[in-house]
Amino acid sequence: MPDIVIHVVASALYAALALHFWQTRWRANTANAAGAPREGPRTGLHFWERAALLVPLALHGWLLYAEIFAAPQLRFGFAQALSVMLWLTVAICWLESLAYRLAMLLPMALAFAALCAPLPAFFPGRLAPDAYPLEFKLHLVAGMLAYSLFAVAMLHAVLISMVERQLHSSPARVARDLPPLLSLERLVFRLTGAAFVVLTATFAVGVMYSESIAGKAMKFDHKTVFIVLSWVIFGGLLFGRWLYGWRGRTAFRWTLAGFIALMLAYPGSRFVLEVILAK
Repeated sequence: MPDIVIHVVASALYAALALHFWQTRWRANTANAAGAPREGPRTGLHFWERAALLVPLALHGWLLYAEIFAAPQLRFGFAQALSVMLWLTVAICWLESLAYRLAMLLPMALAFAALCAPLPAFFPGRLAPDAYPLEFKLHLVAGMLAYSLFAVAMLHAVLISMVERQLHSSPARVARDLPPLLSLERLVFRLTGAAFVVLTATFAVGVMYSESIAGKAMKFDHKTVFIVLSWVIFGGLLFGRWLYGWRGRTAFRWTLAGFIALMLAYPGSRFVLEVILAK
């Protein structure tokens, strides 16, 4: 089976599951909260749903391994970065669902995964002239893990923002099967803290790798500027939470700003080079 077909199949499975969770969680839970008869399961996952999620994850993961890590030469552009990030995001959400009733996150995560999973089939990325060492690939994986943890934290922040908006506009339609908002906020900051640590370690390893290969700590290009900016923003968010107890809209705005800066770093800069400038 051609790889492009597997890409499309994985994307279609993600999309079908996104529609399923939207129908059975978002629509059913807001209707139930408004007093309609309960339809479908609670926000926890059934066994068959967990198993179904593993199918596109396995297909997608196999493709990423074959195209990036098992390939003789490295191709890693904006499409590969987004594809890896969303694969890890869905995998983290799957693991998170074992401990928390957060299936309402899945429609958003799966919809984005459906969009990003087939991108490498259409945008193969720039072929590196020489094979990169294992250390660089590990650095790349750690960076994508940081991106994914920030993405999951962003999804949580969006969910909190939507629930808070419903509490003000239509309290009767707020889903009641979610954990308390304060618990969700604590989870957001735990994810952000973990991602910040991974991003810091990844940045430090990248500096050392650049020093050993190129003889200088870092190259001040658009990617570096936006990564440093996102690191400062997320660090400021965590400091503000620790010192001032930031939450709600303030925390959401800082999270959104940091995530946008992060996306403009590698995926954004590579998109400009590969698609707009065709380099």
